[in-house]
Amino acid sequence: MKKLIILLCILLASLLTSDATADEFKAKAEHAIAVEANTGKILYEKDATTPDAIASITKILTVYMVYQEIDKGNLTWDTEVEISDYPYQLTVNPEASNVPMEARKYKVRDLVNASMIASANSAAIALAEHIGGSEPKFVDMMSQQLKDWGIKDAKLVNASGLNNEVLGDHIYPGSKKTDENIMSAKDVAIITQHIIKDYPNLIKVSQQGSADFDGSLMTTHNYMLEDMPYYRSSVDGLKTGTTKKSGASFVATSTENGMRIITVVLDAENAEKDELARFKATNEILDYILANYEKKTILKKGQTVDDSKVSVRDGKVKTVKTIAAKDLTIIRPINQKSKIIFQSNQNELTAPVQSKTKVGNFIFKDKNLVGDGYLGNLPRVAAETKTPVERSFFLKVWWNHFVTYVNEHL
Repeated sequence: MKKLIILLCILLASLLTSDATADEFKAKAEHAIAVEANTGKILYEKDATTPDAIASITKILTVYMVYQEIDKGNLTWDTEVEISDYPYQLTVNPEASNVPMEARKYKVRDLVNASMIASANSAAIALAEHIGGSEPKFVDMMSQQLKDWGIKDAKLVNASGLNNEVLGDHIYPGSKKTDENIMSAKDVAIITQHIIKDYPNLIKVSQQGSADFDGSLMTTHNYMLEDMPYYRSSVDGLKTGTTKKSGASFVATSTENGMRIITVVLDAENAEKDELARFKATNEILDYILANYEKKTILKKGQTVDDSKVSVRDGKVKTVKTIAAKDLTIIRPINQKSKIIFQSNQNELTAPVQSKTKVGNFIFKDKNLVGDGYLGNLPRVAAETKTPVERSFFLKVWWNHFVTYVNEHL
């Protein structure tokens, strides 16, 4: 009996310690966020909605726009892009990360690789000039894309992420000489979620540790990839960013215990003394997520919740059961119970009714919200009728309509 009491005390102490750790965790960065990409659930945040400088993280949006142009048929991977004097002259500026561009003409594929792997600013600018006609016009396209996604607090002044001080006279009209692209950590997470959903191959580009660019070897700045100083096997992307104004920042994509995670770290602590600071901060966030959250299918395709039904008019039966059109999978704190509600978009169906008629949604009622909760709506799946309902005998239908008319009008 004494041994049982001791074991229970140890178990209770470990649970209390785990809860305290979850409550007290603080990311080592000025701004941070962690999001599960498939559900949009925010798992951690620290001042995640305050806009700040993002430096070369800008390039994930620049390259997203390239993929979009290819998708529209306006561009191909083999399209050759002229390097104007403006980006070419930046290749000899030590303040601008770059690759040599002596050929003055390169394929889109090569410039995308240079932008994502070597963080080559001239490559990003050249792509912007080719697509937009000028970098300012391309910046307008980028800004409109953000607005289309509901991002209203960002401010963009170029396609590279450099501070305007480095660009000389080639700055966005009306911007200041010291301006820089700013977004919140949440904004960066939204962009990354769209990349994962729309153009996952962009992640594969960023996953390369090295690549050739016209005879020059490019190496990644992402030290969490394989064979790099802070390797974590689950991390497969995405982009670093560094300027004096932004500090050391990093947006990462990883898969942790089946969860597709986006982490954003802006201005990592102690980065001026430790070049691995942003990766250590990211690693700690991912460890926190792994220790506190799980992926769970809480409703299987074909199942129902609380015997949910919809009324049927003129049918051989008065109600029809509703079932889930597909699995409902969520992210929740480990071992926590989950509640699902049925939300109908039909007050009443009229017979005949086909099976699999969409009648509403089964929605996960999440009570464990962090920050804004989700990058979008609560997780849900369509609710559909389980069986068909035939129309009743015509005299019965006529009588029911007659009774209804009398009750409502006489």
